[in-house]
Amino acid sequence: MEIKVIRHLLDESTKRAGEIRALLDNSDIFMVNMIGSPGSGKTSLLEKTLVALRGRLGCAVIEGDVATDRDAVRLQKYEIPICLINTRGACHLEPMSIRKAIDEIDLAAIDVIFVENVGNLVCPAEFDIGEHAKIAVASVPEGHDKPEKYPLLFNECKAVVLNKIDLQPFTDFDAAAFYESVKKLNAEAPVFETSCRNGEGLQEWIEWLVDARKTAARW
Repeated sequence: MEIKVIRHLLDESTKRAGEIRALLDNSDIFMVNMIGSPGSGKTSLLEKTLVALRGRLGCAVIEGDVATDRDAVRLQKYEIPICLINTRGACHLEPMSIRKAIDEIDLAAIDVIFVENVGNLVCPAEFDIGEHAKIAVASVPEGHDKPEKYPLLFNECKAVVLNKIDLQPFTDFDAAAFYESVKKLNAEAPVFETSCRNGEGLQEWIEWLVDARKTAARW
């Protein structure tokens, strides 16, 4: 009986995710699920992305946080719709809460919804929340072995952002090993080397996002 209950819950989650994706497709909205460790620079990357897309695409953010509103407050200055989901200890966001957040957004002026998931490389990768693309956000200080240690995320993502590349001279990060691991898991996923401090690689990431929104229906 217990196994049947678990299966029922997972089936319901998958169904809700499909409904969300259909809603977004009907509204011509591209949703990105940003997944990375605490401290990988997800919020900093999101800040730079919002600035770069201003005037090009209408953006909204669904901010996932275990306990605080700090990242959501940090993004308020960009004057875009922001919905905060406090998971109260849960390690990932689920479709039910994502749908409630979407219902709070006026979709008429939105082209892209960014979901900043809870800082975690395991659980968020396992759940479909109705997104069109999972983005794996890694960073140089974390080390080059993250793809091998957390293969599901890198296998399912549509792109990899290697953040804080400006710190590479001060670490023993092995770029060749990182790229080799990513290629083994997901040869199709592009890797964008970025620095939110000096702006390196950000334009390539932005142009990929703009193009991905146009081609998502063919994925």
